[in-house]
Amino acid sequence: MAPSTVSAVPAADSASALAHFESSLRFETDCWDVSDTLASGNADFVLLDVRSPELFARGHIPGALNLPHRKIIESKLREYPADTLFVTYCAGPHCNGATRGAIRLAKLGRPVKIMIGGVTGWLDEGFALETQAASACTEMEQEP
Repeated sequence: MAPSTVSAVPAADSASALAHFESSLRFETDCWDVSDTLASGNADFVLLDVRSPELFARGHIPGALNLPHRKIIESKLREYPADTLFVTYCAGPHCNGATRGAIRLAKLGRPVKIMIGGVTGWLDEGFALETQAASACTEMEQEP
């Protein structure tokens, strides 16, 4: 019997798979872990919504700051110590904004992870979004 399209390329050996999957957690987190940490009141990261201000205003993760990925520059990050962990998110798996934001942060020498799933994943987990009117100080949009 011919191998399926799943098994046609052999799986990695266990040691390689372990190294790969453990490594992935250095680069990403998920919606549940972000929500749980935010709810604990002990967030040790800054959550960045890297979508447009218009999309942010329509609905974003409570506690997130809006900084579109194209506007991530050092002057916007001045108030944060150099070792501050940033977690970026965008619309969801169909959007690469979180990756673009993470690249910009990494080029600035900042620790960064992506929240996989973005807004889509957040809603899939059953978590609520808040609107601009309901949030306090959420924007980092001041000019440098």
